[in-house]
Amino acid sequence: MNTEDLVRLRRARDRMDREYTEPLDVMALAGTALMSPGHFQRSFRAAYGETPYGYLMTRRIERAKALLRRGDMSVTEVCMAVGCTSLGSFSARFTELVGETPSAYRARSHADGEVIPACVARRYTRPKRS
Repeated sequence: MNTEDLVRLRRARDRMDREYTEPLDVMALAGTALMSPGHFQRSFRAAYGETPYGYLMTRRIERAKALLRRGDMSVTEVCMAVGCTSLGSFSARFTELVGETPSAYRARSHADGEVIPACVARRYTRPKRS
């Protein structure tokens, strides 16, 4: 993969990081990367090891974990706040990546992580694919 393609892919990835609450589809992201949808999906997976949809959902779940740790929002509110439109799909993906349901994650104590700086906590609380 050439350097120019990597720059374009990074532009699309950065857009997902910034606009994760927005409805982003492959067509829009491919347009950001100035690539055809098929080429964009193949190139993104080759560069980052996951599909654009998988990357976007991981970002959304990462943000959802932070909102759920606060404890002042319901699971449905968090689902909508991170850009998901289906509570069922959100819960299924959350459970797949985190290993527990959003409700269980929200209900348990997170006090042990409060003394860890946010920049360090992000690294250890990032959802991981099995």
